[in-house]
Amino acid sequence: MEYRVLARKWRPQTFENVVGQDHVVKTLKNAIRLGRVAHAYLFSGPRGTGKTSVARVLAKALNCATGPAEIPCNQCSNCREITEGISLDVNEIDGASNRGIDEVRELRETIKYAPVSSRYRIYIIDEVHMLTKEAFNALLKTLEEPPPHAIFMFATTEIYKVPATILSRCQHFDFRRIPLGKIMDNLRGIADSEGITISNTGLTWIARAGQGSIRDAQSVFDQMIAFSGMEIADDDVETLLGVGDRKFLYEISAAVLAGDAARCLRIVDEVYYAGVDIKYFYQMLLDHFMNLVMMKITGGGELLSDLSDHEQEELKKQVSPVTRETLQYLADVLMAEEENVRKSTEPRINLEYVLSKMAFAEPLVPMDALIARMEDLEKRLRTPGPKAGQTTSHGTVPEAAPRTAPFPSPDAASGTSHAGAAEETAAGGSGGQQWDEFRDFLKKKSRPLWSKLEPGTFLGYADGNLRIGFPRGHVFFETLQEKPDSEKLAKIAREHFHSEVTVTIVPLEGNGARRETAVNNGQGNMMKAGERQRQALTHPRLQKVIDVFGNVKITEVKVNNKSEPGGGK
Repeated sequence: MEYRVLARKWRPQTFENVVGQDHVVKTLKNAIRLGRVAHAYLFSGPRGTGKTSVARVLAKALNCATGPAEIPCNQCSNCREITEGISLDVNEIDGASNRGIDEVRELRETIKYAPVSSRYRIYIIDEVHMLTKEAFNALLKTLEEPPPHAIFMFATTEIYKVPATILSRCQHFDFRRIPLGKIMDNLRGIADSEGITISNTGLTWIARAGQGSIRDAQSVFDQMIAFSGMEIADDDVETLLGVGDRKFLYEISAAVLAGDAARCLRIVDEVYYAGVDIKYFYQMLLDHFMNLVMMKITGGGELLSDLSDHEQEELKKQVSPVTRETLQYLADVLMAEEENVRKSTEPRINLEYVLSKMAFAEPLVPMDALIARMEDLEKRLRTPGPKAGQTTSHGTVPEAAPRTAPFPSPDAASGTSHAGAAEETAAGGSGGQQWDEFRDFLKKKSRPLWSKLEPGTFLGYADGNLRIGFPRGHVFFETLQEKPDSEKLAKIAREHFHSEVTVTIVPLEGNGARRETAVNNGQGNMMKAGERQRQALTHPRLQKVIDVFGNVKITEVKVNNKSEPGGGK
């Protein structure tokens, strides 16, 4: 008996056998069941995803002796003839070799005749986009009003080449690439039926070689059987498919993330002398770094389902100590040079340059971490620190002018010094500390509410009453007293103090308001100086010096208040 390749032997014969196109199968089966079969269908999508197979199954379902039926019997003469490709009423036409106007005219003549032995005369035109413009125009009228016994089924891999006038006369179904898992399930079923021994890892590599096409994957599997016989080892699959090239990807990414440019160049040399096409390898490397980015963002899952468990674990291990920003920057570098590599006559040189640039790139710090670091420095500047000349882990503290209190004391704001002292005592500690802790808690719970309360003046906390002052007419004075801000503020205060708390917004009159303005101005000047000190301490050049020389002491940070904006020293 003549040997039939797996792609032909295991071609779907019913809708239930179609893999990965559930949206198409469900629509067509419902159309048959409800008697709403259209006169023209257009199936588009990547190669090997089941377009012509679905067309054949639909033809059998419509012409089956027991039908029209959602499940053709595959036993009657009509079904058998369609399966064998010898039916007189189902014509499969290759659009590439029958693309002219003469062939379409001949089709228009034959379509008038009733089917010989079936219910419908069906025309399946594969790669319909190959028809000429004149042929499409000649087909328009027939396609719009065909005889009641005629049905057209078109298939194409390049839908954008099909004229809009044809599209508007057809029901269009878009076939999708088949997920790796479903291709693996199909191959495993074939292997079990054929008595072939192969590991899941080997099937994963073969399925990935199909690139979303089940027919391509089956063809590769057929080739693998011819190479290895009925027992396929992983080494055989690696040898035939060149899967070993992928190990270079993980080695290069590990070297790049470790900042080892020399190792990167040695790996490129190995890749080159292994006979791997550098331009193709560059595309694989770009895909690999995008997988690293997706692993960092999503932690794996469906977006990386085409990778084996071992590969996903390796990706997790590599991205664990690296920030998302760093991985995105490295992927940006690869994408920026993609076109240059594709057009280059010496792609190896381009690849070596790109990898060196990536390996020497400085790690990027997330914005949240920078903000947290700045807030920590700001908090330290607002808190009384060590005396001038004292050496700390951050260097020697320089001489500085006396600090202004972070907010006015209760007696300065309201003129009631004894009441302010009593309130601080009732609060169980320093009012400033209590106020700072509450603001930090509020910032975590509601940043918008924190930003409104930040300009306020702490007046005291006693007997479950938190008093906060604002100058009368301040933009947030009335807002914080209205719902929902007042209720939300009270709720957060109760959570912080672990007791029933009432928040009172108090107007600051006269000296209190002027006092607050003066203090805020003093704070602004102090914060400007602090900001410049912060910029100096975190300057890349200073950090580079610390990295190079190791144990460096910062003895003094000078702030030049006379410099222009943006030019602090």
